[in-house]
Amino acid sequence: MPVDTVKWKGGIDGALELIDQTALPERLRVLTVRTVGRLWRAIKRMEIRGAPAIGVAAAFGPVLAAQKPRARETKTLLAHVLEAIDYLGTSRPTAVNLFWALERVGKAARKHADRSPRQFRKELLAEARRILEEDKTICRKMGRNGARLIPEGARVLTHCNAGGLATADYGTALAAMFEAHAQKKKIHVFVDETRPLLQGARLTTWELMREGIDCTLICDSMAAQVMKEGRVDMVITGADCIAANGDAANKIGTYGLSVLARYHKIPFYIVAPTSSFDLTLRSGKQIPIEERGAEEITCGFGRRTAPKNVKVYSPAFDVTPHRNITAIVTEKGIIRTPNRETVAKALAK
Repeated sequence: MPVDTVKWKGGIDGALELIDQTALPERLRVLTVRTVGRLWRAIKRMEIRGAPAIGVAAAFGPVLAAQKPRARETKTLLAHVLEAIDYLGTSRPTAVNLFWALERVGKAARKHADRSPRQFRKELLAEARRILEEDKTICRKMGRNGARLIPEGARVLTHCNAGGLATADYGTALAAMFEAHAQKKKIHVFVDETRPLLQGARLTTWELMREGIDCTLICDSMAAQVMKEGRVDMVITGADCIAANGDAANKIGTYGLSVLARYHKIPFYIVAPTSSFDLTLRSGKQIPIEERGAEEITCGFGRRTAPKNVKVYSPAFDVTPHRNITAIVTEKGIIRTPNRETVAKALAK
């Protein structure tokens, strides 16, 4: 069963508990977050990661902001909350779920600004909890929809981590594999290690092995050879942001996999919730791409592997064009041949 990646403990004066994903797979460590600043650092440092999980965790940020001990008036609490929302939005620019969740809690805050301070705080916590519970339901629906694409004996290749650690429950891309496994389908998963932070090696293999799903870890650069040898039937990944035309941003290296899959005539699927779509973005060209610090490449996990002062370029994401995507799986169904028309029609349901 999935672990509680994000959990609120207590009432309006409670705290947020997060699994520290930088400690896996060696340790399953839980962080207790009591301030907005600590939550911002957890998101920025990728102690919590995965677009849906970031959104769910961020939803509790305004709840923490509303715990200001000296704020006796609701209007003062509202000011703290809106300030926290703006601040948390600076943590990671690409994951659209972050902004979706913050906007939703911000809307609830404004709606209940005429309540007493205590009731105001209760309403914020209730909204954050709704976001968490809804994500759990959405994960299960995506899993069922995605499993329809995975036949008995399928050999799947995945990139980065899109499992329970990236959401509040079952995952996105991995949810489809978990559900296929639950349906007693025998599948095998090739897992890209996912440089430079090795989310595939550290997190995805950990989740798959806990579920008893047969998996093989490979270096990112081995994917072409594995496809050439006929070992892969499909590629399934998650997405952090999807534009109106179906272009999708995901962990760096995903675009390359889509090119390889298209060349080898292998279906390429994305599994993501509708909250990952940003219809204000006409295409992937408008998706902001986060750039990470050079030390993640030159000194990965504390050991220097490149000369000092070497120039480094480290985008965290790339964009897969919709023409390379066979289908996008959401909680609402499967968007086959994604483009502006099919995306709009699916999201209008």
